[in-house]
Order: sequence, then structure tokens, then C-alpha cells
Amino acid sequence: MSSPIDLLRRQVSDLHQDLVRYNLVVWTAGNVSARVPGEDLLVIKPSGVAYDELSPENMILCDLDGNVVEGDHSPSSDTAAHAYVYRHMPEVGGVVHTHSTYACAWAARGEAVPCVLTAMADEFGAEIPVGPFALIGDDSIGRGIVETLRGHRSPAVLMKSHGVFTIGKDAKAAVKAAVMCEDVARTVHISRQLGEPLPIAQDDIDRLNYRYQNVYGQPRAAR
Repeated sequence: MSSPIDLLRRQVSDLHQDLVRYNLVVWTAGNVSARVPGEDLLVIKPSGVAYDELSPENMILCDLDGNVVEGDHSPSSDTAAHAYVYRHMPEVGGVVHTHSTYACAWAARGEAVPCVLTAMADEFGAEIPVGPFALIGDDSIGRGIVETLRGHRSPAVLMKSHGVFTIGKDAKAAVKAAVMCEDVARTVHISRQLGEPLPIAQDDIDRLNYRYQNVYGQPRAAR
């Protein structure tokens, strides 16, 4: 029987291929992590390793201070940010970072993506907000993520002049949010080339978000 950590190693390794599949990353940039349920541990990709060389065996196990517990490589340079999120948002089970093109274009402008599509209302329930500029290397990025997303419906934040960070109940949900973030960032950008996008009333955003989060899909008991 595989241990919970072994299963997470495989899941996190596999989910990195979704970042490639959906064109959210280039070269070795970007990362996925997952919290180990019931433990003060996380699994994250190694730093600077090509996506086609990732495997369950080279995923890194860290504590929630970002220290390596198990692994032969250095962990992602964003480990401190991921660890800070897990320490301060106990409901979060997965964190993703990408430099996807259209979302980064909004981040470069320091501009939130307005909630002008039903797909945004469904997934994000609000605009995709902008977080503060922060340098890589300590938990400054993590602090900006938590300050921006705590109490916000959006599972995605555009860190100013940097890129996208997303959170979720697990790593798969965080990857989905990253995919959807790039999709709507692209669509709203194109819309703005044609004119100003039309707003959606807040009551309608609330109803759409509730339906998608609580009714859409198969009954929970059947999942």
C-alpha cells in the first residue's frame, strides 16, 4: 500500500504536466505544492528541474517553515511563499504558481481582472485581485498572497509585476484555478480591445457563484 505522502508525490508530479498542457509555464518556471493532510508538511517540486524530468521520486517533502525533510534536490525557490500560505490559511490544501502570459500582462499593469464573465463569477466570485510587489527569497510573497486572498472569494491573485498564485482545497483545485485564471484573463483582455466590458450585477455574481460552488456537477454523495 502506498503511503499518503507517496500518493501526494505522484499527484503533485502529475499536476505539473497540466501546467505544461495548458501553456501556463515555460522552461522550469512555475510550481505546484500540496499540504500533507494531518501533518505540518508539504510536497513541492524541486528547483530548476525540467518538467519532463519531474517524477514522484524527485518531489521534495518540506515542513511548513520551508525546510527540507526528505528529498535529494533543493526545493522550489517559491517554497517559502507556499509554506507561509499553509501556515496562515489552514483551509488551503494546494498552492500553484505560474507565469501564464495573459494573467502576467494584467499583473505587469498592476490591474485586477474585472468580473465581467459568468465563468469568472462561477470560479472566482469576484474580480481577480492584485497583490503587492514582493521579491523572491523569503516569505514576502506569501504574506502578500495571504493579505490579498484572506476573506476574498477569488482563489487567484495576480502578484504585481510577477505572476499568478492560486489556492485550493487541494492541489488539483489550485491547478484548476490557475487554468481558469489564464483563460478569463485572455478573454477579458481581448474584450477590452473591442470596447469596455459590460459589468455583471453583484447580485447575479453572488447567485452564479453559489450555484457553481454548491449545485453544479454531480451530487456530492456520488463523487
